[in-house]
Formats: sequence, C-alpha cells, structure tokens
Amino acid sequence: MSGGNRAPFVVAHRGASGVRPEHTLAAYELALQEGAAGLECDIRLTRDGHLVCVHDRTVDRTSDGTGLVSEMSLDELKELNFGTAAEPSPVLTLSELITLVLDWRSQPSKLFIETKHPVRYGALVENKLLAELQRFGIATPASADHSRAVVMSFAATAVWRIRRAAPLLPTVLLGESSRYLGGSAATTVGATAVGPSVKTLREHPDLVDKAAAAGRATYCWTVDDAADVKLCADLGVSWIATNHPGRTKAVLDAV
Repeated sequence: MSGGNRAPFVVAHRGASGVRPEHTLAAYELALQEGAAGLECDIRLTRDGHLVCVHDRTVDRTSDGTGLVSEMSLDELKELNFGTAAEPSPVLTLSELITLVLDWRSQPSKLFIETKHPVRYGALVENKLLAELQRFGIATPASADHSRAVVMSFAATAVWRIRRAAPLLPTVLLGESSRYLGGSAATTVGATAVGPSVKTLREHPDLVDKAAAAGRATYCWTVDDAADVKLCADLGVSWIATNHPGRTKAVLDAV
C-alpha cells in the first residue's frame, strides 16, 4: 500500500505538532513539506470577531501570555508569542491557514477545521466559518470528494448547522463513545464521517465497518504509534490525524 495514494490519508494534527509548536505556520509548512494530505486545526472566535487557530479556551499553555481567547482582540493576540524563543510566531488566523493550503502547489490538501463547543459565541462560530470559506470560494464544493475543507466538531448541533447551511461540505462528528458515533447521532445530524479516538477504535474496531455500511468515512485521532497506524490501515480508516505526519506516512508506505 502506498500511504501517498490510498487511504488511510495522513492529516497533520495542529500541523507537524510533534516537532513544531502547534497551530503555527512553521508546523503547517513542515506538514505540507512532509506530504500530509490534510491539515487539522481548531478554531475559536476572538472578541472582535476573528477566527484564530487555538485549541484551548485560554492562551496560557501555547503562548507567553495569559487569558481567554474569547475576551481578547486579534491585535492583543498578535502581541503574544505562540512559537519558541528562538523562532517567535504570532497567533495564526484561519484566513492565513486557508491561504497557505490553497497556495501550496506541490500537492492539494484538505483542511480539517474543528469548531470548539461550548463557547460563549455559540452558533456564531459556524456562521463566521462558513462566511470565511465562502470568501475563499470553498464553501460549496462540486462534491465532498473534491472539497478543500472539512468541518468537524464534538458538538452534534455544530455539525447539523453546517450540514443545513452547506450540505455539500463534508462533516465529521467527533467523539469518544462508540455508541454515540455508531448510533443515531451521526445519522440525525447528517455527518458524512465519524471521528473516534484511537483508544475508542482499539476497543471497538467494528466502528469502521458500521460507518462504511451507513455510507460514512472514518477519521481517527490522534494516531502516533506505529502499531496504531497499522491498525487503522488494516481496518480501512479513511483519514488518520497524527502529530508526526512524515513518520506516519513512512509507516503507511511500508505497510
């Protein structure tokens, strides 16, 4: 099997975050250089309405600052360093990340965008996301296969909002419960894929076949161990999110 041409395809989790600071341009550029078929990011809304790539509610863990993302303006966030002392990096906006993906000429890649909930801005996050995708001309793909963006969330309501407003955009309902992913939730919200953790997949490998029988793909996170990469390949997982895209691709190429 060739990891570059057949599933499972490699998604760089917050970029090549195993070796570069997560959600930085450097992490995403390295992931693309290593041949990642997809880039994963988490988005949050700033006080003044900008979408930024930050996983946590606060900036405390990933920057040299402190405070809630939702209470800070974009200008305030840009004053912080999300990189290292040797290689400083400002906060990355979703707009900047989309631009990187669309301008990268070596190979086309998909952007897997996770909206975080619960948040104070609620549905406004999805509304702003759709507006941004529309601005770049990628909100209404010809088909799910040709889409450059995939929207994901642990919140079923968020997935439903996307499916209702942009039915051609592929969506992933994330979760750690096999019952939740394999039951009626994914059907109710119209998710095109389910997203179990690798721990859930180990415990319930039948999830992949059940999803396929319902016409859904499987996105598994966060897969860094070689044995887990091989398990995903054996089970027929469509996309695997990893902190080490280059290393994971090498494992798949050897399978």
